[in-house]
Amino acid sequence: MRTSYQYRLRLTKQQQATIEHWLELCRRQYNYRLAERFNWYEQNRCDVNACPLVCHLPELKARPDFYCQKRDLVNSKKLFPEYKELPSHTLQDVIARVEKAFDRWLSGDSNGRRSGKPRFKGQGRFRSLAFPDPVKPEHINGRFIQLPKIGKLKMILHRPMPDGFPVKTAAIIKKVDGYYITLSLQDSSVPVLMPDVPTRENTIGIDMGLKAFLVDDSGRDEPIPQHYRKAEKRLKRLQRSLSRQKRGSSRRQKAIKRVSKAHLKVSNQRQDFHYKTAKKLLSQGKHVAHEKLNIKGLAKSKLAKSVNDAGWGQFLAILSVKAERAGLMTIAVNPSGTTQNCSGCGTKVPKTLADRLHACSQCGLTIDRDHNAAINIKHLAVGHSVNKAQETPDGIPGVTEKPALSA
Repeated sequence: MRTSYQYRLRLTKQQQATIEHWLELCRRQYNYRLAERFNWYEQNRCDVNACPLVCHLPELKARPDFYCQKRDLVNSKKLFPEYKELPSHTLQDVIARVEKAFDRWLSGDSNGRRSGKPRFKGQGRFRSLAFPDPVKPEHINGRFIQLPKIGKLKMILHRPMPDGFPVKTAAIIKKVDGYYITLSLQDSSVPVLMPDVPTRENTIGIDMGLKAFLVDDSGRDEPIPQHYRKAEKRLKRLQRSLSRQKRGSSRRQKAIKRVSKAHLKVSNQRQDFHYKTAKKLLSQGKHVAHEKLNIKGLAKSKLAKSVNDAGWGQFLAILSVKAERAGLMTIAVNPSGTTQNCSGCGTKVPKTLADRLHACSQCGLTIDRDHNAAINIKHLAVGHSVNKAQETPDGIPGVTEKPALSA
């Protein structure tokens, strides 16, 4: 299993200048290779409803792919000798990024979801350098790591690097508050486990919301911190200060940096909250069931600001990875009916968004609507229905007793 460790770098002025120069060269290379693909696309495509029966098309050019663009790097180094300063695999990774962005626009990813049209990188928009080759153990000495063509870099080891974990890849990332290095380690200590089948005893259901970040099936809730809402007043003030500065001035650059640092702090606070919440959930040693939410759709609704502030997508991604490391599962269930149906008898109890209490007229169950939804999510995860059905011997709705066979 792969795990990532990120450390802050303490660079010399010469190393900072080198990394800045490399980032600019990679940005230019990215834009050039992306332009090659756009030119091929525009010259070789023709709408089926606009192409005449008899037409004279120029000779079609071969589609630029990863391998032909990688071979062309030799010509780039001849025309622009400064590209010889960069490690070869770092330049090849730039072309791999272009390939991924272009293919996801035309064909989509493994699930068929297509991304938007790739954009050219503006000044300062290329912020990471990848070193895909494994780092040898002798190139890591205490707080120093040696990377090709740049030498030894000093890291701040806020946590010790685990022994016996080979470093597969490394990446230098530029953020507004400095430079960081991300090391991808091969974690062989995590065995491949077959988790137990979800049951009522080893599974908890959670319902994520905006009143509380989540509520589990026992009724315990996790308050939502609303980091962006709390920082919104200061962000507005900083943004107004930025808008007053003259474009291209040094004061504008300082104002941009202040705004970026404020946004980075909000992002770090949100991520820290997600990690701690995931750890608290998984410390119970149970599988976690949650709704399969359409987060992109919700982020376009009138609740967009609150949905983005909660960061449900990031939290579920963190929860999934941490659960796998703990030998547990995260189970995504269909959210249809989880809020409206009664968790006691399965009767549909219509509610609006303003109704925060679930009160069933059939069985008399009266609980918070999020608590009711969490119980329904747990029922779905263990294979029970949330629809109305006859009572069963064990009291679980949706499970009918098999009729006895006649002799």
